[in-house]
Amino acid sequence: MPVLPDSNSSSPQKALGSSHPEQLLSDVASLSPLPGVYRYFDAEGNVLYVGKAINLKKRVSSYFQKNHGGSRIGHMVSKIARMETTVVRSEAEALLLENNLIKTLNPKYNILFRDDKSYPYLKMTGVSTNPKPGELGSAAFSRVSYYRGGVEKKHRYFGPYPSAWAVKEAILLMQKVFRLRTCDDPVFNNRTRPCLLYQIKRCSAPCVGHISAAEYAQDVSNAERFLKGDAKEVMSALEARMMAHAERLEFEQAAELRNQVAALSNVLHQQSVDNVSDRDVDILAVKVQGGRACVNLAMVRGGRHLGDRPYFPVHVEEAAVFYSGDEDGPETPDQGPRVEALVLEAFVAQHYLNVPVPPTLVTSEPINKNLLKALSSQAGVKVSAVNQPREQRRQWLEMAQTNASLQLARLLSEEGSQQARTRALVEALDLELESQDDLRIECFDISHTAGEATQASCVVFQNHKMQNDQYRRFSIDGITPGDDYAAMRQVLMRRYGKLAESLKEAQKTGETPAGTGRLPDLVLVDGGKGQVSMAREVFELLSLDLSLIVGVEKGEGRKVGLEELVFADGRDKVYLGKDSAALMLVAQIRDEAHRFAITGMRAKRAKVRVDGGKLEEIPGIGPKRRAKLLQRFGGVRGVALAGVEDIATVDGISRELAEEIYRILH
Repeated sequence: MPVLPDSNSSSPQKALGSSHPEQLLSDVASLSPLPGVYRYFDAEGNVLYVGKAINLKKRVSSYFQKNHGGSRIGHMVSKIARMETTVVRSEAEALLLENNLIKTLNPKYNILFRDDKSYPYLKMTGVSTNPKPGELGSAAFSRVSYYRGGVEKKHRYFGPYPSAWAVKEAILLMQKVFRLRTCDDPVFNNRTRPCLLYQIKRCSAPCVGHISAAEYAQDVSNAERFLKGDAKEVMSALEARMMAHAERLEFEQAAELRNQVAALSNVLHQQSVDNVSDRDVDILAVKVQGGRACVNLAMVRGGRHLGDRPYFPVHVEEAAVFYSGDEDGPETPDQGPRVEALVLEAFVAQHYLNVPVPPTLVTSEPINKNLLKALSSQAGVKVSAVNQPREQRRQWLEMAQTNASLQLARLLSEEGSQQARTRALVEALDLELESQDDLRIECFDISHTAGEATQASCVVFQNHKMQNDQYRRFSIDGITPGDDYAAMRQVLMRRYGKLAESLKEAQKTGETPAGTGRLPDLVLVDGGKGQVSMAREVFELLSLDLSLIVGVEKGEGRKVGLEELVFADGRDKVYLGKDSAALMLVAQIRDEAHRFAITGMRAKRAKVRVDGGKLEEIPGIGPKRRAKLLQRFGGVRGVALAGVEDIATVDGISRELAEEIYRILH
């Protein structure tokens, strides 16, 4: 096999190169000295590592020309069987592509931050100058609400906020100070008298004309300026209006503005907005301990501290010895930057790919200048990072560092407890495993309400934690309502039927078909002898190992801690003990399966009951009658809560049709 040309190479290096496929070494030798991104794959096609380089040839060749010994780099390099590269125009493009691929491919030797759900925003609806007939008065009065999802140009969005709680706090603030409406348009358009929010001074009741459109628009404008950080200007404007009303002897209007000024002043005092020059800032603090890391992100928007959110990356230990800062090849931990800096740069590069980046980042570790240039190029505004802040920024950073330490300590404590529970269960059931980290448990539960909307859940426990992304729900059909045994049979057949066929095929051919999953090490079913017997029948039919099945049987009086384990292979029942760590893990997984099943069942039941499918599916209900019903009662749920007499009062709805609507929705 050819060896990469290297005048300084020694025999150990040649031996290293000779252990790789000829095609791989040929590809490396033919690389161009241009900027780009490279991906390493193992023999099974799994992605090992994604990196970027200003000079692809120099960077990639360094992995194969040096003898890395038994280090983690050497371990990774020994697995490389194939390589892919992409040439780009600049280092900034390479950095962005690298982190897009890291998030997409999930390589084992890169620090990876999981995609979180989108950030929530505070939304203010736009005001229509030509409202449609169905919109009535709601189109003239902007509504403030919680929002998550894609944006529309006709509305205004403020944020993002670190949590739903932070958005709801901001909405409450808008109600207290500016008394903006939060009700849905159908409710607004059908009000005949003020609601409770008006009585407790949280809304100015535009729905019944207690405030003009112009005055309400002024409050909306002030609220927007406040959210953008112009709090003191808003305060001055309110005080000027208050004095003007007082001079004209309009004392009621002046008193209203006085109350608004007092509420706003109280809010500013609580928020302690000392540095109004910092309108939009993200504060990033990182803590690394025990092979795990936490990045705590705190957000300041409009000069107000909105709260924070912790992030926990994976592959920290595996990736700690790699970094793509120099072109001299992979570094050792002593020569490279601090792990904290690597984690923080990985977070910044991956997090801000899909999230707007503020102009200022306050960080606990220095950020690479090239990364900041790439972010600036992507955002269209200059992004700067402050590593040693002063005054207010220093207080923010210290608070973020404290939260990062607390969150990481909590995670390590929980993981230590989970590992102890896993070990206890493996020992209690005498499971034969190569590694306890790979223990995979799947748990099934059935949920319904008197046979209605039957749902089955399957939750997964692996790597000492629940794997939410692998959860599955099964809608159960074609059985006698309330027959839990038939439901369990159906869900197990659907979950393991195809898998059993693939395993049989693999035994015949000696090759495992692509995409074939693995059987769990334990299958938990929430139930006693009956459910276990049904599971045993399914596994016998599919020729699967009966020793995998374990039932969780309620104890005397159905008391927590008295559960017993029932086995499908004929073993005697096992009582682990009330304080057993193994039983705690079993109960945790069982309870999660129950929670997941019951939430799915309730959602399905609500759809059946409230939508009835949908109103337009009811015979005699077309688009016009449906619109009238929704306008009158403020939505489908309002129609469902109405009585026959109320439904019959809607124009175009006869008594007979009202009875039919009521019957179907109930």
